Amino acid sequence: MTRFSPCRTLLLSVLLAACGSPEDPGAGKGGAATGTASGGAGGNAATGGNAGTGGNGAAGGGAGAGGNTATGGNAGSGGTGTGGTGTGGSTTTGSGGSGANPDAGGSGAGGNGGAGVVDASSDRGGAGDTVEGGRADAVADARSDSGVQDPGTDGDGDFINGPTFTPSPDLAVKSVPHGKIFNFTMNSVDSIIYTGLDTTLLPANQHAYTRSVSVYVPMQYVDGAEAPFMVVQDGPSHLNNLKNALDNLIADKRLPHIVGIFVNHGGGDSKGSERGLEYDTMSDRYSRFIETEVLPAVKANAAIKAAYPNLLLTSNPEGRATYGCSSGGAAALTMGWFHPELYRRIITYSGTFVDQQDDDDPNEVMYPLGAWEYHARLIENSDPKPLRIFVQCGENDNGSTDPESTHHNWVMANQRTAADLKAKNYHYRFVFSKGASHCDGAAAGETIPTTLLWAWRGYPIP
Repeated sequence: MTRFSPCRTLLLSVLLAACGSPEDPGAGKGGAATGTASGGAGGNAATGGNAGTGGNGAAGGGAGAGGNTATGGNAGSGGTGTGGTGTGGSTTTGSGGSGANPDAGGSGAGGNGGAGVVDASSDRGGAGDTVEGGRADAVADARSDSGVQDPGTDGDGDFINGPTFTPSPDLAVKSVPHGKIFNFTMNSVDSIIYTGLDTTLLPANQHAYTRSVSVYVPMQYVDGAEAPFMVVQDGPSHLNNLKNALDNLIADKRLPHIVGIFVNHGGGDSKGSERGLEYDTMSDRYSRFIETEVLPAVKANAAIKAAYPNLLLTSNPEGRATYGCSSGGAAALTMGWFHPELYRRIITYSGTFVDQQDDDDPNEVMYPLGAWEYHARLIENSDPKPLRIFVQCGENDNGSTDPESTHHNWVMANQRTAADLKAKNYHYRFVFSKGASHCDGAAAGETIPTTLLWAWRGYPIP
C-alpha cells in the first residue's frame, strides 16, 4: 500500500476550507506522492503481496495461502461482500441493492492480485515503507485520563490501494471460536430521543418505526470482565464481515475481546429521513441515543442477561469505538467529536462529510454546511481532541466530479478531512482506494482487518 502526502491550499473565505482534486489524490489537499510498500507480518490482507507503483496490485499478488473467502461485505446500497480463492485471490463483488446502506453506490469491481497491506498493528512496516504523515508529538492523544499508553505512529499517515483488491483472509470463516450473536428490536414509541415524529422529517417519514440491533460477544469474553466495545452504524450491512474479522483477530490475540453492537438506522436516507436525522445531524443527539437508550437496552435484553448476567461494557473512552460507512461514517466521527470523553476510536468508510444535514434543522444555525464543516473549519480551528480516526474513500466515490460549490463531493471531503487531521497532529490513517466507488465492498474487504488492528492499537490485549 502506497503512502502519499497531501498538500494544502486555502479556500472558502468564510469557512477556512482547503482545496483538493477529486480526480487526482496527488493534487490539492489530500494529494499523493508515490511510493511502495510490501505487506508486513501479522494481519496482512495479502501475505507477501507487494504493491506495484502507485499502489496497483502486482501481478499475482498473493492472497492468503490456500485461498481466502470473504463474506457479507459492505457494498453501497444493500451491497454484498467480496469473495476470492487461491493464491492471487480472484475476487468478485456483489451488486448494490436497496436497504442495507441507502446512500447508494454498489460495490466496485474486484480483480486478480492486489497490493500487500501493511499491518498497522505491527512494530515494523513492509519493505520500502516510509513514515510520512505521522505524528510529530502526542498532543492529540492525551490518554493520561484513561490509563492507555500512546502506541506511537506505526500505521499512521496516507495510503493508496487498488484499483484491484485482494480479500483479506481474516474475513474468512475459520476454525476458531465464534462469538455469540444476539438480536432484538427497539421501537420508536419507547424512545425519548428518536420518536419518529420530528418536524424536520418529511411528512411521509413522520411515523413510528422499529430498528434492529445485533450484539456480538466474543467466545473469549468472561462474564463480569470489563469489555471494550464498538458501535456500528447501519449494523446489518456490516455484521458478517466484522464478526468474522473479530473472531479471527481475537483468536489470534491481535485484538482485545471486543463486543460489537450493530445498530440499524430508523429508515430512509438523506435529508428529511430518519437515517439522515440520526447520522447527518451535527450534534450530540445520536451519541446520547446510543448512551442512554441503546447500551441500556443491550444490558437489559433477556437473552443477553441469561448468557452474561454481569456483562460490563467499559466506560473508558479508549475502549469505545464507533464504525460506519457513508452517513454512518459521519455519525461515527460526530460521536467522537462531540463526546471524546465517550468515544475515541473512529472508523469511517466513504464518510459523508458533506452538506446533508436537514435544511430546517436547528443545528443549521451553528453548522450551516452540515458535516462539510469538519474540513471547512472545525478540525482546523479547534484544539486537537484525543481521537484516533480512520478515513477512507474511493476514487469514484459519490459526487467525485461535482464542483466544490455543491458541498457534496465525497472525495474532496474525505481528502480534506484527512489533511486537516494530519495538520493538527492527530493519530489518523487515510486510505484512498483507486477505482473504488462509494462504500466499495472490494476495497473494504481488503482493508477491514488492518483497519481494526490500527484503530485498536495501544489497547491492552488479554
